[in-house]
This record gives sequence, C-alpha cells and structure tokens, in this order.
Amino acid sequence: MSQDIPWLTVYGFGAHIKSTQKKLIILNKGVQAEYPLDEVRHLLIVGGHSLNSTTISHLIRNGTYISFFEPDGTPVGMIRPFGDTYPEEQINLQQNIPRHRYVTMIAQGALRSRLLALHQLEESQERTLFYQGESQFLHNSLDELEYLIKLDEIHRLSRLSADMYYEILSRDLPEKWGYRRRSTPPHCDVVNAMLSFGYAMLIGNGCVSIIGAHLDPDIGVLREGRSALAYDLMEPFKAEMIDAVVCRFAQVDLGTDDFEMTPTRCMLSDALVKRLIALFQKTLDREKIDKQVDNFSKSLRKVEEFKVMY
Repeated sequence: MSQDIPWLTVYGFGAHIKSTQKKLIILNKGVQAEYPLDEVRHLLIVGGHSLNSTTISHLIRNGTYISFFEPDGTPVGMIRPFGDTYPEEQINLQQNIPRHRYVTMIAQGALRSRLLALHQLEESQERTLFYQGESQFLHNSLDELEYLIKLDEIHRLSRLSADMYYEILSRDLPEKWGYRRRSTPPHCDVVNAMLSFGYAMLIGNGCVSIIGAHLDPDIGVLREGRSALAYDLMEPFKAEMIDAVVCRFAQVDLGTDDFEMTPTRCMLSDALVKRLIALFQKTLDREKIDKQVDNFSKSLRKVEEFKVMY
C-alpha cells in the first residue's frame, strides 16, 4: 500500500488477514506485512482469503470500509461502519464532472500509448508497419482531439484511430491466426479472444481501485453502464499492459491446441487461460492503476489536476 493511496488491496488466494487494536497484519505466502489501522480507509479483498470477525470489528470501529471481489475483480459486496452511507458527495462530483476536458485527455492518452506501442514494435521488428500516410494521420488526430468541441466528435475520432491501430497491429501477427482487426464478441479468431480476456482482467483491476476510492464504477466519463468508469480510465493502459503481451504470445508461443474454433466463436483452452493469467498478472501494473484512480478522485475534489498516466 502506497502512503498516497488510502486503500489496501489483497489479491489472490490464501492470505491470512489479522489485526491488533492499532495494526492490520497480512500474512501471505510466508511474508508478513503490517499497516497502521488509521491509514487503511478501505480494505479490498480480491479472491479467497481468511478474515476473522475480530479483525472485521477492529476495521469497522476504525471507520474502514471492507469490500469483497471475485478473483476477476467482479464486486461481491461491502461492509461499512454502522450508520455510514456511501459517500454521496463523491458521487455527485462524478455526475457533474466537466466531461469534455476529461474525455479529451483520456482519448489523447489512449492514442499516445497506441502510437508509442506501434513505434516500439517497429523498432523491435526492424521493419515498417505503417502504410503511407497512416502514421501522419494518427499524429494529426492526436492534435485534432484538442480542438474538437462535441463529445460525439471526440468519440468518433477516438474510435477511428483505435480501429486503425488494431488493423496496423495485425500486420505483425501470423496470418494463420485469422486476425485482421478488432471485433465485437463473440470472437471468431484467437487473437481477439485473448485481447478480450486481457481487457476483462484490466477492467476488473480498475473496478477494484475505483471502489477503493469510494467512486461509482458505473458512472463513466464518456461511456455509460456497467463498469463505465473503469473502461474509460483503463483505456490508455490497454496497449502497454495487454496488447503487447498478446502480440508476443501470438508470435512465439501460441499453438493450434491452445484454442478451439466452433461455428460461432473461438474458445480458449483452460491451459491457455492459465498461461494468460500468469502473463497478465506480471504486466498489469496495479500501482499505476491505483495512482490513476486516485488522481481522478482527487481531481474531482480539485486537490490535483487530472492527468493520464499511460
């Protein structure tokens, strides 16, 4: 737990969560960590761990929220101090956010991260991925986003640039996997299926941090609906934390036994899913995700300027 982040997350399985009157103690895989109770404003428990009623009482008396999640980050429930209500002020700030400025910065951050990923991929492969005019168009789009006024215009250009990015990405992948561009579920190629699996893990981690910050994950900046805020804030992280992993895996390690094609969709094998989980757990930078969510929360209260940490 960073000193700047007022929530603490316990991931995985098998940790023992204990406490004294003044300390929270977590024993996980033989490593013990201790935290002052008065610094933990929200304990987030992701996966399966042991937590006794005495520790719950200590936390609740200290005014600490406790939230529980499935291993993939799906919220299960919350325990909060008796008589306390979910922070309405924070929710009101979310609902009345100056959307244009946030949407513009998120769209720019996502496009910058994708351009950086493509240029890095070109350097590593020592060959050109862009067709004539594509790189210039994407860089021009980055500048144009600054001057667009309507949200639907920003969304349109952001969507167009993302579509181009995924199509350019396909040029570095073996043709035998059948990937041409980003598709909507159900996916009919293995690369799209792996991307969606990775994005689900990223969004789940984003939701954990968002709930830790006492924000409503369903109140987005550009999007609406379930986990909308997580989709918005995690967009600039996709290229670095998920796409690069999927591309490397598809180039080197992916085999025909790792998935099954049905008439309507691609099914990832259990073995492939386990390998992907292990890879994504290494590239999902939870500290960066926490800091992005914390910055967003503080920007709502005008404590910090909003910035995108791609």
